[in-house]
Amino acid sequence: MGCFVSHPKVLINCPVPRETAQPKPLPSPATQSPRNSLPDFSEEVKVRPGQFIQFRVGSYLQDYRAIKEVGEGAFGKVYLAEHRETRIRRAIKELDKSRAEKNAHSKFIAEVEILSKLDHPNILKLFELYEDAHRYYVVSELMTGGELFDFLIKSGHLSEASTARIMYQVLSAVTYCHQNNIVHRDLKPENLLLETPPTDSENIIVKVIDFGTSSLFTPSSRLHKRIGTPYYIAPEVLNMNYSEKCDVWSCGVILYILLSGYPPFSGHNNEEIMLKVRTGQFAFRQPEFNSISEEAKSLIRRMLTKDPNSRLSAEAALQDPWITKHSAQKAVDSAVALESLDNLRRFRADEKLKQAAVTFITAQLLSKDQTNQLRDVFRSLDRNGDGRLSKEELILAYQTHNSEEKTQEIVANVMKTVDVDKNGYIDYSEFIAASINFHTLISKTNLEQTFRAFDKDGSGKISVLELKELLGGEQEISELAWESVVKEVDQNSDGEIDLKEFISMMLHTVQ
Repeated sequence: MGCFVSHPKVLINCPVPRETAQPKPLPSPATQSPRNSLPDFSEEVKVRPGQFIQFRVGSYLQDYRAIKEVGEGAFGKVYLAEHRETRIRRAIKELDKSRAEKNAHSKFIAEVEILSKLDHPNILKLFELYEDAHRYYVVSELMTGGELFDFLIKSGHLSEASTARIMYQVLSAVTYCHQNNIVHRDLKPENLLLETPPTDSENIIVKVIDFGTSSLFTPSSRLHKRIGTPYYIAPEVLNMNYSEKCDVWSCGVILYILLSGYPPFSGHNNEEIMLKVRTGQFAFRQPEFNSISEEAKSLIRRMLTKDPNSRLSAEAALQDPWITKHSAQKAVDSAVALESLDNLRRFRADEKLKQAAVTFITAQLLSKDQTNQLRDVFRSLDRNGDGRLSKEELILAYQTHNSEEKTQEIVANVMKTVDVDKNGYIDYSEFIAASINFHTLISKTNLEQTFRAFDKDGSGKISVLELKELLGGEQEISELAWESVVKEVDQNSDGEIDLKEFISMMLHTVQ
């Protein structure tokens, strides 16, 4: 068994979050266009799952019932809790303000801002953030398998096949982040959670967590804050001049540890560790590496290349032959796959409010049991593993059962109707929303819960202002666009949407 050293969890620094955009005031009635002659401007409004991550004042107990304590950290506890209305179980992490770091609030807000931009099956899903006088509370999906680090301590080093499957999931998430101009900056086994307790190392589902130190970047820019954990930090981060490739270095360290049980750079204290990191020199001296293939060692070398310009990108590491050889996706039920593709083809959600409601249900209300099979289908369709479906990947999926001309027509329609945020890809939540069974999605409970979430003031009607607060975010959207969203559904032309109009709209969603 490998020798796992105790890994410091204290970070060197933390970022300051960007300011969030405030909703614009409504124009006076005199400046609004006549409703009957209003053109359709609703396409200005883009819908993303992250728009529904809510910040709430008060304790989480107003909406959740605490079941039991499942963990405790330096600044607070973690609870298993059940939503009072949906009965969905989630994890709630509390942070005691009196024990927390001074910048804890900034870290929480920064994490929410980053996670609101991400939609990937191997990135932890965040639902809500609460704050009362004494604590912060983060509500996330429930992960019952614990930290990958703890699993490693129990298991020792893993087989090459198991390691490759884990690294495929991690690199898929990192590739997706980098494609969205987000760098994690603190990847380590403690920040990789297992979805369920694994029955064996063959069935591990890993999710990346803790985006509190993450940052947005541009391909031409450099980052300068020294952030990370000593064992995993890249040399260029210590020099405070780095790019997103610092994450690839951290993944290389994780890969080394998974195969051997030892870190490539070690020491008696943080200073010794970071001194060795600066040199970038490591070796495969541990006896565990005697049975490791040259292909695996070659990948480690290319990920732990000191010069970032010569280091692999996350996408290149994901496509490495050693990774792809061992991480082939498990076979999915052909009937489920065909049904999901058929649902995807026939999905329609023409009104913008309907798109928002379907996205909300998918992001906030569906349980894992309802989506696990579709997650496997999504992964089987995602040929390059980047966590989103391209037009080319959809063509490969549909051309098996259709002519070339028919395939092109189907895929064009799918991209038009399912890609609600118009980024040119079918993201994970978009796929789930469009491919899940219609009756599962549009249940009475889901419709009523969604309407209440949109009707923020509890008046029994959804107003233009409530839609702006819910969907606006950082988008620059005209007042006419918001009125168009309401007008699509407003049957009695009173300028608001009541429950009857909302349900009527949703029941006209067809697959």
